[in-house]
Amino acid sequence: MASSTAGPDHLFGLRSSFHLGAYQTAINNSDIPNLSPEDAVERDSLVYRSYIALGSYQLVINEIDSSAPTPLQAIKLLAIYLSGPGVAQESALSSLKEWLGDVAIANNPVLRLIAGIIYMHEQDYNEALKHTNSGGTMELHALNVQIYLKMHRSDYAEKQLKIMQQIDEDHTLTQLAHACFNLAVGGAKIQEAYLIFQDFSDKYQMTGLILNGKAVCCMHMGRFDDAEGLLLEALNKDAKDAETLANLIVCNLHLGKSSSRFFSQLKLSHPDHMLAKRSSAAEDRFDRAVQSVA
Repeated sequence: MASSTAGPDHLFGLRSSFHLGAYQTAINNSDIPNLSPEDAVERDSLVYRSYIALGSYQLVINEIDSSAPTPLQAIKLLAIYLSGPGVAQESALSSLKEWLGDVAIANNPVLRLIAGIIYMHEQDYNEALKHTNSGGTMELHALNVQIYLKMHRSDYAEKQLKIMQQIDEDHTLTQLAHACFNLAVGGAKIQEAYLIFQDFSDKYQMTGLILNGKAVCCMHMGRFDDAEGLLLEALNKDAKDAETLANLIVCNLHLGKSSSRFFSQLKLSHPDHMLAKRSSAAEDRFDRAVQSVA
């Protein structure tokens, strides 16, 4: 949600930190003076989303009360949804449907963004696109790229990417979307993706997101030793990060190393992760097969 007011962009650094995964930096550097009311809401939105990214769901739930603006209410809904399966998720989904049916707030770009994120978690990509496809902000366009890639529709993802490039080719989200698109397409595009992540690492604070991006590129290029080094560096930054653990599992399998410890960490910290679910399902099938011949 970019500010529509003229003049200096006071939130540029905060946005870049958030989008590149430097969540604690975003929180620490959020005391920005002389913000307009609109910019103050965006600042608070980025801070609370940073807390969510760090897993501090309850802090967000506790701090955002019923008098907060719609964007912050939407972010609180995301925190409730992510706080755990069961009643909390069902309640969040119910509230989301109710809010999206309210014409007074349904078109709020942050509410539409949160709807897209939640329905992506639900793997209901068509429903996500109902709320994100019309775009309106760089974040919504970037989310559209992600959704289309999840749907294996790189043709539609490329159209969204071209829209972003026409708006601002150098925007952090445009570059990230371009890197993700290149990774999905593969082939010669992998080197281009690597160069984007390398450019980020040259310009900005090294984060788990950047390290994972470079590592995935290295794995695609068959450079598994390089990938392992990058992923272990990412693990030092966050020992419970789901993507780091999942990428380490894949990397170690290619290197012929044991990945059981990383599997255990992933299943304990992120039991709903796709790799953890697949592993558990395979173990269940194996157990049933053993019992059937016992």
